Amino acid sequence: MMKDFNFYAPTRVVFGRKAEEQIGNLVINNKAHKVLIHYGGGSADRSGLLTVVREQLKSAGLKYVEMGGVVPNPLLSKVYEGIELCRKEQVDFILAVGGGSVIDSAKAIGYGVPYEGDVWDFWAGQATPIECLPIGVVLTIPAAGSEMSSSCVITKDEGLIKRGINSDLCRCRFAVMNPERTFTLPPYQTAAGATDIMMHTMERYFSKYEDMKLTDAISEALLRTVKDSALAVMANPQDYRNRAQIMWAGSLAHNDLTECGTEKDFATHRLEHELSALFGVTHGAGLAALWPWWARYIKEKHLSRFVQFAVNVMGVENDFAHPDETAEKGICAIEDFYRKIGMPTNIHELLGREITPDEIEIMVDKCSRGGTITLGAIEVLDANDMRNIYNMAR
Repeated sequence: MMKDFNFYAPTRVVFGRKAEEQIGNLVINNKAHKVLIHYGGGSADRSGLLTVVREQLKSAGLKYVEMGGVVPNPLLSKVYEGIELCRKEQVDFILAVGGGSVIDSAKAIGYGVPYEGDVWDFWAGQATPIECLPIGVVLTIPAAGSEMSSSCVITKDEGLIKRGINSDLCRCRFAVMNPERTFTLPPYQTAAGATDIMMHTMERYFSKYEDMKLTDAISEALLRTVKDSALAVMANPQDYRNRAQIMWAGSLAHNDLTECGTEKDFATHRLEHELSALFGVTHGAGLAALWPWWARYIKEKHLSRFVQFAVNVMGVENDFAHPDETAEKGICAIEDFYRKIGMPTNIHELLGREITPDEIEIMVDKCSRGGTITLGAIEVLDANDMRNIYNMAR
């Protein structure tokens, strides 16, 4: 059975070697008057990208203020700081220069500026956003897909609570993408980004709705392409063609295209959020450490889907007499891929030490919100299932 769907992807994408030259016009076309340039560390400045952004805004006659300092797993405290700055300076447009963390921080600020209460209310489930400042993106790290997604994930400093919300209000007005800006990404960041991109599609591909062959074919092509391109850029970081494949795949993997007719699961993402919140690990690496074990935990009930993945994505020869073995070979094949690009395949490799039973219980409690919620769609997981997967992955 195919699931009915409503596909909406309003973000304008400007892609190519000189894409930055259109920033000024893109912001003007969104009727902005004063812009917050929001970014992370010093790399955007050292690379000269911030200089280009400033010049573009100046040439368009736009005023701007700046705020950097966004960290991986973006923090609520920085969001509060941005809300205060935007209100003080009467900012009416936010330009995120960076990757998913910067974009999510920008989205949260966009939600908070017009809201009279505490912006965390949205992530705590105590309010629903009804307005968001317009946001544009100059993408430097292909991974999260936030440039075309409706999602926004923020970590509350107190208690290290990491949660996400979804609303079309925060979808970016435009995304400027120049693959050349990714040439200097460190190998680990490149690999973690490719893992996250693939996982965004895998979380939709593994669905109980299996009749949308076209969506399956798109997903499988995207997964094969990112896998091959990741290996290529690890060998040659300045491979424009393969950097471009990864960058565009990052957007397509999380703009809901690969969800048309299926149903997203995102249990692995939710399980990983507790890892990165508690230990500060890179999100993509955490996904690599967990997914094979989630897969092994549920695969017996969904063998046909895991066999299809093994054969069509990972290139495993189909053993028709032993589908369970074919499915397991597919999981082993993606573990081999993770190792080739320097990603972990369990929590011990991720942390460099054994995780303790108490730490697992902390993650289970947060992930299940004290045992009050479940995760997943293809297979619904309760707190005990979460505990079992963490223990398998340890």
